[in-house]
Amino acid sequence: MSITLDALETRAPEERERDLLARLPALIARAQQAPGWARILDGVDPRTVTTREALAALPVTRKSDLKALQEGAPPFGGLTATATGALAHVFMSPGPIFDPEGRGADWWRFARPMYAAGVRAGGLLQNCFSYHFTPAAFMVESGAARIGCSVIPAGTGQTEMQVQAMAALRPDTYVGTPSFLRIIIEKARESGVDISSVRHALLGAEALPESLRSWFRAHGVPHVFQTYASADIGSIAYETATDGVLDPGMVLDEEVLLEIVRPGSGEPVAPGDIGEVVVTLFNPDYPLIRFATGDLSALLAHGAPGGRTNVRIKGWMGRADQTTKVRAMFVHASQVQNIARRHPDILKARLVVSGQMANDMMTLQCEVAGTPDPALAAAIAASIRDVTKLRGDVAFVAPGTLPDDGKSIEDARDYS
Repeated sequence: MSITLDALETRAPEERERDLLARLPALIARAQQAPGWARILDGVDPRTVTTREALAALPVTRKSDLKALQEGAPPFGGLTATATGALAHVFMSPGPIFDPEGRGADWWRFARPMYAAGVRAGGLLQNCFSYHFTPAAFMVESGAARIGCSVIPAGTGQTEMQVQAMAALRPDTYVGTPSFLRIIIEKARESGVDISSVRHALLGAEALPESLRSWFRAHGVPHVFQTYASADIGSIAYETATDGVLDPGMVLDEEVLLEIVRPGSGEPVAPGDIGEVVVTLFNPDYPLIRFATGDLSALLAHGAPGGRTNVRIKGWMGRADQTTKVRAMFVHASQVQNIARRHPDILKARLVVSGQMANDMMTLQCEVAGTPDPALAAAIAASIRDVTKLRGDVAFVAPGTLPDDGKSIEDARDYS
């Protein structure tokens, strides 16, 4: 049985590059039919964009700009080439930011990372991504439909029911966040329930430190893979293995044309240097041209022992801005400022994210004058929950204590 989903993954790198560049003019022309892209790409002749150098001369559109773009031209900022009523789903992520899904098969291109993780026709997977408002669970559903496996639509939460479903239905694969898989395994061990059927895991939405990957292997899940995706792009890159050994880095999706650029600019960095991930996506419903994700990564060499020939990246290496992902949710510097504005007693605030990955803790450090009223801490904690949709602690410090470095968010987690 082939370890690749199709022959596209093993074609010569030169053939892939020629194909992607040859498709650029049609992609840009279709994008320009959408009013948002028509404004961004005003004056661009699609016929001239046939090289990476020509692509690099086009403006960058940043993920962090989506909220403002969508407020100005709801619901998608004029960036979709398909009418809203012709889409399959419309999703809402915190912000809010709205994301479309078209009606094409495997629209998110999620079958590739799932297949690389060992999902096969006739198998059964437990889908523990959320089905509520956000698209991750639907990415899995569409990939499973292409591969031909069955899905338990488990969603998030209800740990005891998750364990019961695994014990009764015997899925071979878990798909979801690493932190939730650990919670499920710990609950099963505590309850003495056998969930040993789960031998494969495809994990996303959070970082996966090697210490946690090793923990999963030690607790009965030997085949653990990471995927890199986003609610606007779908699959970007994913881990693969050869003869049971993980290949270096993450291999790019076949529909993604990737650039690594200097953060804050559109200038490509030298191969191997760390920079911001910028994606051009060949999606007829939601074409994305030089879309800056805000994530940091670096290019690796082509290919891997298993025969996949596409470009590889080192994986997620942090954020190019202060946006930080906590328990699979993005937290923005603007949200920290929003919380501080709600409470005039706060002179200065800094959100510190600590702990180990899969066990994140948030603490809002607040400079306040004098002795704060105990009720203030409870009020601020309620604001944290309201604004970020996450729970966080509050710590009061004296004026002048917090660093004067312009940061509203500090990621102090242990990634080892």
